[in-house]
Amino acid sequence: MAQAGGVPYRTSRSLRLIVLLTMAAGFLDAYTFLGRGGVFATAQTGNVVLLGVQAAQAQWAEALRHVPPIIAFVIGVWTAETIRQPRIAAALHRPVRAALVLEILVLVVVGLLPPGVSDDLVAVMIAFVASVQITSFGLIGRWSFNTTVTTTNLRNAAQAVYSAVVRHDRDAAAQARSLWPAVASFAVGALLGGLATAHFGDQAVWLATGLLLAGLALFLVDDRRRGAA
Repeated sequence: MAQAGGVPYRTSRSLRLIVLLTMAAGFLDAYTFLGRGGVFATAQTGNVVLLGVQAAQAQWAEALRHVPPIIAFVIGVWTAETIRQPRIAAALHRPVRAALVLEILVLVVVGLLPPGVSDDLVAVMIAFVASVQITSFGLIGRWSFNTTVTTTNLRNAAQAVYSAVVRHDRDAAAQARSLWPAVASFAVGALLGGLATAHFGDQAVWLATGLLLAGLALFLVDDRRRGAA
């Protein structure tokens, strides 16, 4: 089975999965920003900027709130890299799925936390989840894609459209058809996250968990299709 971009089909690189993961990331950023103390959990650029701005204004308590999510993000990257080590990957059999299961389990814990739990703790846990995701899933077909940050994706998608229209590059046209839906999914996720947080409060995190569960289900569906082929 082939995928756009001329590479063998892999669920972990499929547009369907990346759309779900990117939507979940946008959702979680809106969730933590609106409902968990104004901290960005998936986009560490925002935390670094707010850290610098608030430190410049001598708002030390507010500035330091952005440090733990950044540290958790780094630890999540190390965790994902460890999962990909040959010995660990061999023991897990399916390391990419293991990374997704880890994300889901952490969000389940977030959903089960009692009311009134520290927003900072939740932001740290979700930052960890985001970094595991960004390290484990970075391709649509053979094109790079960041499931938690939009800027680079938007640039790549815009360049692909330019090359497709101006240079009549068929490969760029295929790239654009993959990248633009994924870029849009982040905005859709942020919209849903904002609405869900306003209506459901802390429990809105279960909807993001559902998106990741749907992503995990794609692996099982594709396994069955391959088995039936």
